[in-house]
Amino acid sequence: MSLVKLDAVSRIYTRDDGDVRALDGVALTIERGEFVAVTGPSGSGKSTLLHVLGLLDRPTAGRYELDGADVSALGDRERAHVRNRRIGLVFQAFQLVPHLTVAENVELPLVYRRSARPERVRTVGWALERVGLTRRSSHLPDELSGGEQQRTAIARALAAEPDLLLADEPTGNLDEAATDGVLGVFREIHRAGTTVMVVTHNARVAASAARSYEMSGGRLYGAVPAETGSQREGVP
Repeated sequence: MSLVKLDAVSRIYTRDDGDVRALDGVALTIERGEFVAVTGPSGSGKSTLLHVLGLLDRPTAGRYELDGADVSALGDRERAHVRNRRIGLVFQAFQLVPHLTVAENVELPLVYRRSARPERVRTVGWALERVGLTRRSSHLPDELSGGEQQRTAIARALAAEPDLLLADEPTGNLDEAATDGVLGVFREIHRAGTTVMVVTHNARVAASAARSYEMSGGRLYGAVPAETGSQREGVP
């Protein structure tokens, strides 16, 4: 059974100057354990796709199955529960809480889950070790480099032990060296068995994935091996 399956998913935003079709009949299947990238210009629908997959937004039409269960029409509380238990989210802007330490930021999803304190301590230590930040656990975000802040955000996503890790332009604010470090973390996460999808403008980031899709005008074009570059094979 596929971990992710989108069937004819559309997302339409109603505005004063007319409707905007951010997603247009998208079909997508991601198998458990895959590493997938989605590329495309700004405004193509990449972030909207990630928000739908991350249960931050609802499709206007179509069906979204997560591990065989239809999650398209869940209520807000149910969506939050599934997101906290099944999905990890990483964003370009890091979204760390400035007055919390690295360890406390990573602990947040476990606090929301009401995990026991010993479990939280154990899981935070494991997550920070995976991203190479054990020695920075007591630092505040503004004491970290950009790459370290993004690795903290990745560790926070990993702390919930998600089935699906979604990253939206995770290297957009990073220099080349920090980008390499973050890519190394994603590759290691994937090798450990986590399903990863990255939305990116960066060809180097996309090349780290096993499959790469291209978005244009809200439509998703067929997957090709990422290292071969992008080509359109028609809408799935």
